[in-house]
Amino acid sequence: MERNAKIYVAGHRGLVGSAIWRCLADRGYTNLVGRTHVALDLTDSVAVKRFFDEEQPEYVILAAAHVGGIMANNTYRADFIYDNLQIQQNVIGEAWRHNVKKLLMLGSTCIYPRETPQPIREEYLLTGELEYTNEPYALAKIAGLKLCESLNLQYGTNFLAVMPTNLYGPNDNFHLENAHVMPAMIRKIFLAQALRNGNWQAIRADLCQRPINEIDVEAPNAEIKVALADYGITASVVTLWGSGKPLREFLWSEDMAEACIHIMEHVDFADLKGNGKQVRNCHINIGTGEEISIEALAHLIAATIGYEGEIRFDTSKPDGTPRKLCDVGKLHRLGWQHRVDIREGIGRLYQWYINSINA
Repeated sequence: MERNAKIYVAGHRGLVGSAIWRCLADRGYTNLVGRTHVALDLTDSVAVKRFFDEEQPEYVILAAAHVGGIMANNTYRADFIYDNLQIQQNVIGEAWRHNVKKLLMLGSTCIYPRETPQPIREEYLLTGELEYTNEPYALAKIAGLKLCESLNLQYGTNFLAVMPTNLYGPNDNFHLENAHVMPAMIRKIFLAQALRNGNWQAIRADLCQRPINEIDVEAPNAEIKVALADYGITASVVTLWGSGKPLREFLWSEDMAEACIHIMEHVDFADLKGNGKQVRNCHINIGTGEEISIEALAHLIAATIGYEGEIRFDTSKPDGTPRKLCDVGKLHRLGWQHRVDIREGIGRLYQWYINSINA
């Protein structure tokens, strides 16, 4: 990509999109275009067409998506499949119609079967049944990567798809119900530690920065304690969803951004399609190739925060996929490897969270 090329980053305020934007800017790309959701609703086909007509981007990075944790995915199933299909259809479709030179779509490793062999290779796609709790989201992402692949084969576009593992980093979502596992744990354990210390200034600062609907930040301490207990947060115990046994892989969002830009700069569809008569599975896994149990992750976070209370697991709640480790051999062969390990990453994210409360 030329340093002055117009690059549209869809979702530039989100966890990954913001990291990609910063990384592009740091590398000297000077013509970046972004729109907030308020300015451009990507589920609105007319608005998306108008945007492409006016801006004429040369490159597109599609990091925008309707995302959430296991509870959100399972509760708002229709929203997750409908919104993501609409976003992909509109952005990828207009990129094709406007002759975009290259597009990168971000998906998720939840596209793979629930009981797939480990570590998960790209060719395991569509070889088994999906995990039920995130099936609608997974189907939308599979449709998106197949749309890119099919446009490449029929029309000669250069549209690529990457499937990152669980991501975490600056601008993460810390909502107590809808967040992904790591930021939700960090917030819960932070609030429990603040309760242990009687640090009501920190608790109220947290609730001011990230309001919880049923909690009045001006309410008496006792009322806030009761409300937090409903989320499994007390001074002596933090209760987390599931058994704690599932294994997960985590990737620092700024590492993910570096991987995306490496692919945009150095990888084309021609490098991925192979020489067979049938072209499939041209997407790329992005991860670390390392995993940790949810229980071990919780104790790492507790150690980082200094929390010495009890951590319990509510086995009446779903675990999701038992194990989801990426095979990152293709990514390594393409010349990229991660740099931030899980311990360093937890420390970085916790510090970012504290800074965001005190901002």
